[in-house]
Amino acid sequence: MGWVVSCCGDSIPPSRAGTGAPVLSAIAMTGLSLVVAALLALGLASAFVPRRIVASGTLALCGLGLLLDLGFLLGGAAPATLSVPIGLPGRATTLALDGLSGFFLLLLMAAGMASAATAQEDHGEYAATEPFFPVFIGAMALTLLAGDAFALVLGFELMSLASFALVLTRHEDEAVRAAALLYVGMAALGAVCLIPALALLAAGSGWDLRFAAIRAHPPEGWQALAVLLLTLVGAGSKAGLAPLHVWLPPAHAAAPGHVSALMSGAMTKVALYVLIRILFDLCGPAQPLWWGVPLLVLGAAGAVLGGLRANMEGDIKGVLACSTIENIGLITIGLGIALAARAADLSTLAALALGGALLHVMAHGLFKALLFQCAGVVQHAAGSRLMVRLGGLIHRMPVTTACVLVGAASLAALPPSSGFAGEWTLFQAVLGGPRIGGLWLQTLICVVAGLMALAAALAAAAAVRLVGVAFLGRPRSPRASAAEEAGPWARGGMIGLAVASVLVGLLPGGVLGLAEPALRRLLSAGMADRAGLLMVAPQADGAGYIPLALAILLGLALALVVWLVVIRRAPGYRIGPAWDCGFGPPPAWLPFGDPITQYGGASFGQPLRRALGGALLQAREVVDMPEPGETRPARITATLQDPAETLIFRPVAAVRERLSEAVDVIQFLTIRRTLSLMFGALVMFLTVVAVLEQL
Repeated sequence: MGWVVSCCGDSIPPSRAGTGAPVLSAIAMTGLSLVVAALLALGLASAFVPRRIVASGTLALCGLGLLLDLGFLLGGAAPATLSVPIGLPGRATTLALDGLSGFFLLLLMAAGMASAATAQEDHGEYAATEPFFPVFIGAMALTLLAGDAFALVLGFELMSLASFALVLTRHEDEAVRAAALLYVGMAALGAVCLIPALALLAAGSGWDLRFAAIRAHPPEGWQALAVLLLTLVGAGSKAGLAPLHVWLPPAHAAAPGHVSALMSGAMTKVALYVLIRILFDLCGPAQPLWWGVPLLVLGAAGAVLGGLRANMEGDIKGVLACSTIENIGLITIGLGIALAARAADLSTLAALALGGALLHVMAHGLFKALLFQCAGVVQHAAGSRLMVRLGGLIHRMPVTTACVLVGAASLAALPPSSGFAGEWTLFQAVLGGPRIGGLWLQTLICVVAGLMALAAALAAAAAVRLVGVAFLGRPRSPRASAAEEAGPWARGGMIGLAVASVLVGLLPGGVLGLAEPALRRLLSAGMADRAGLLMVAPQADGAGYIPLALAILLGLALALVVWLVVIRRAPGYRIGPAWDCGFGPPPAWLPFGDPITQYGGASFGQPLRRALGGALLQAREVVDMPEPGETRPARITATLQDPAETLIFRPVAAVRERLSEAVDVIQFLTIRRTLSLMFGALVMFLTVVAVLEQL
């Protein structure tokens, strides 16, 4: 058994097909496979080589992978497979590269490069878990390159284990250990659901684990329904899809900054890739219209809850993590529209919806990785992630603040940012959704459109709150007043992500062009006639969005405002201290100002907490007022409860605990009774297998 590389050009768009495409695909397939192997080997070798060599090697390998993948996509993205003589007994493992996996690999390698650059400046703080960093990237790449069920499960679970170890970096903190335990529990739930889903798919193909064989025998009936539900839980739990998102805020807050950037920017997108691969590709196109309904409902719920929670969090990483829940919900809505439109034979609308989802995958992956990198730098420089201890960082950390502004503009979906381009395309698809199905589905899509608008407004409020409280105003602690700018490696990683995010916002048609092979492979339709380099349009003959022209107009308007304010301002002005509601100047021993004279994060979030938090997040406020004559300040304590935690996971945990107590007696049985139970369980298992084979 040897190594075999094969290519075919069946899915190459006619305008991009060429005689060199299969050769480029074979080179990219081989090169990317070697990059994955090198990343995994680098993790093992980190026990013997210096930490800086590991970080530099990871950076170089991600850069090489980025170049190989970009060449593959620009060269036509002809599908290629590689058979590796390693895996299950008697079977080779199949790796595959096509337009869909290539698109997600582009995001992974870009985010991996920036995170590896930032890891160069960890000052030895993460030495204990450093070996897992290249393994984490390699496992995600292996998941994207999987060409059979075995490789997919191997990469997916290795990704979970490596990220679990990275989350545990500061294991001496009890909160970190609790976050890691919750995360690994949700990862186990995902595995318990994803493996049976792939087993059902493989059973239809005669237990041939290769994706090519599974495509030829897509599931039907109850098997298809089971695959849909299991995939939503298995992949959705890793992506942060509501209501399986409860692990995401604590795990992202506990992990180091460059790891959080990869988890939010890349890992959640790898989970979405698995969702797309199974539901759009392996399950075949002949699925019912209602398949899109669960994705629409869960996506809308996650978008609103994530956006609202982002306005309640006091931790800057918590704000970003909840924003990830919101954006994953928006992407899932696009996937739901695409599934329903494909079933209704509306290929043009399906391509617009899936194209918008992929565009927002790229946009969110880049700007969220950027923001988490910045959050890690701020935590190291200012000594805290809490907004009540930050402020005034724009003066001490101008480069970091500028990068945060780029990411926050995308988070708020301000034109012409990358976040606006993705959400605008998704909105165009949702607005075309009422053409799908009957009245009930059309009504649901209209409701989803309204919830998307609400989620976008909540995200904008969260972005303003994040920048205004943490980076503007006066420092709220001595450490924040003495914060220093990040080192050159971290600045390079942040600036690289910021530039990439700006380019995606200005040239969204180019990103859709890179996604064209994936769209044609999954939907037999694309966006080539509606997405040029400078413009994106929902209809081929209709008006579109031209971000570069909009950017020029906004730049001219900004220049005019600056001219009016700075050049034409009246003489005799002076700069004075900000009004502090009657408070006197800060004392000499508090040169950074009194924090109580500035609005904090809780103050900005109070209107939303009172308007929506009580109904959706069970928000409660307790006010401790001083007695007459007391000089102590009044204090307000706000508490939140995620409905997914209170309505789903706590009852499930209580049932699990009772069941554990009930079956605890088994460990005290005699050997004879234990063997009898094992024999009975084996007979039941074989009976179930025999029944399934007859179906």
